[in-house]
Amino acid sequence: MAEKSKTANFTDVELAAMKETAAERRTARSRSKKDPEQIRREGEEELLGKLAELSDDDRELGEALHKLVTETAPHLVPRTYYGMPAWGKDGKVLCFFQAASKFKVRYATFGFDPTAALDDGNVWPTSFAVTKLGAKELDFLGELIRRAAS
Repeated sequence: MAEKSKTANFTDVELAAMKETAAERRTARSRSKKDPEQIRREGEEELLGKLAELSDDDRELGEALHKLVTETAPHLVPRTYYGMPAWGKDGKVLCFFQAASKFKVRYATFGFDPTAALDDGNVWPTSFAVTKLGAKELDFLGELIRRAAS
């Protein structure tokens, strides 16, 4: 388990993630004045940089998910979210990848923000544990990405 910071009830990793998201928000504000292709390019560079920092297993999952999102919903814009890879639409995060190694947990997750159009009755999942990605899993997540991005 991650060590608690001496200054708060948050772990050092959680505090670092909060600092990263504050920096991401500042970057997003400054990017909003740029053309869409430049925003996409810079977001992709950041996302790929974050993937490069991950452990081998997490990096492999993250790269596969990036490829899946890019192929399934090419209009989504790559970016980072709490220091992790994410993809957005209209300036908002739609889906994201959380590496197991970053928060020292048992498995990575692929999740959807509330802006995703996944509503199905009164209860529906918005986050999924990911340990391996075969064809079946990629098809399943691809369909969710299509629905969320529509």
